[in-house]
This record gives sequence, structure tokens and C-alpha cells, in this order.
Amino acid sequence: GNNKNMLEPSSNNTAVATFAGGCFWCMEPPFEKLPGVQDVISGYTGGRTRNPSYEEVSRGSTGHVEAVQIHYDPSKISYSDLLEVLWRNIDPTDGGGQFVDRGDHYASAIFFHDEEQKKLAEQSKNELEKSRRFDRKIVTPIVKAMKFYPAEEYHQDFYKKSTVRYKTYRFGSGRDRFIDPAWGDERNFKPVKKISSRDPSSGKAFSRPSKEILKKTLTSVQFNVTQKDGTESPYANEFWNNKEPGIYVDVVSGEPL
Repeated sequence: GNNKNMLEPSSNNTAVATFAGGCFWCMEPPFEKLPGVQDVISGYTGGRTRNPSYEEVSRGSTGHVEAVQIHYDPSKISYSDLLEVLWRNIDPTDGGGQFVDRGDHYASAIFFHDEEQKKLAEQSKNELEKSRRFDRKIVTPIVKAMKFYPAEEYHQDFYKKSTVRYKTYRFGSGRDRFIDPAWGDERNFKPVKKISSRDPSSGKAFSRPSKEILKKTLTSVQFNVTQKDGTESPYANEFWNNKEPGIYVDVVSGEPL
């Protein structure tokens, strides 16, 4: 990403995810292209020393790992979706580095920023384990986020600034030779577009009116179905054979279904 000084959420529409997956040059592109992601910053985290340099981290003496910090709009993309993208870009069974890059500073990790992220990460990891996609145990740790230090400017968007060098490195790293057969047609995860919980015309959150108001505004069938778990006769609904383009909305709140 470009805004290397943006370390914390800047507004209510920004959340932060921090992942380690080996060389951060390769971890920026898959997240930067996602809708709802505002910035991806390469950096160092998880270690003991302040403001470490690339050379210090590379020597393995600081305890830091190379990582990316992802700034995203949770109303457009979910943390769970970001986790799906992470798994498709690392070897989660390798605890000693990633691909050709060896050493603790290249290890994978999920750094959670709150309890919700921790819960979602644990669920996602368990689901991946149960899927038996990999022959070996999933070892990517889930740990509490620590201070994140943006890497030197020349590392940011390296795949754009030094395209030939990046492609040469990536090809030689073995990353894609591992990921492609492991995921096949599922390699490129496509997040489901999130529908806003707010009315775009007014900006107000969709809400449920009181039953007194609903009795006046809904037909008797609509009230029975939506408020009393009733059913309606098949083929009697005005939309049962509708083929016009558009979306359905909740008759009670107006929220898109």
C-alpha cells in the first residue's frame, strides 16, 4: 500500500487485519485487489526491538516476522473473507518459514486485534483442518496483535515498483507451485458482496416498525407470515412468477434480502 503511516483505523468504516505469510512482497497483491480493502502495508511485527530495519529482521535477531497490515471497510468485506484469502496464499503447515524462505522471521501467523477476530480466526483454522486439504497439521499460530512497524518505503508495493524483480523472485520461491495444486479451481477466492444494512437513499439503518404500525401497513396475509410464522397459499403471491430484474426486500424493514 501507499499510506505507510496509517497504523490504526482512521474512521468507523475502517478495520485492521494483520497477517504474516512469508515474504511480504507476495502478500500485498492478493489483498490489495479485493473490493473493500483500502490499503495494504508491508511491515514487521511480533518482535522485541523498536523500529527494526529490514536487515535486522532478516538476520533473525529481533523476533519480528514480515507481515502485512490490511485496512478494510467491514461493510464491504468481512474478516472471514480476508482469512479465506490468507489461507490461499500461504503454506499453513510450515512452521519454519514459507517456501524457499527459511527462518522464524518468514513464518506465517494471524495477529488478532480483538476477541471477535480471534474467534473467527480459530473457527477458520479449525474448518481448514477438518477439510483435510493438507496432509500435514495446520500450524499457523493465532496470536494477539503487537505493535506494527511499516517497512522501508522501497518495500511498499514492491510488485508494482520492481515488477520484473518481483516476478523473478516469486517464480523462484515455489509459492505458486505449492498453492496451485493445493487449491486448484478454488485458488482465487471471491468474497460475496456485502449488502449494506443502511438505506442508501437516507443513510439510516433499516429498522423494524412496531406491531401496531405493521398492522396498519401490511395486508393480513403479510402480517400473518412475517409476525406469526404463518404461510401463504402457493402461487398466490403477486411475485411468484416474477421474472423482472431487481432485488427482493424485507416487507417489514425494507432491507434487501
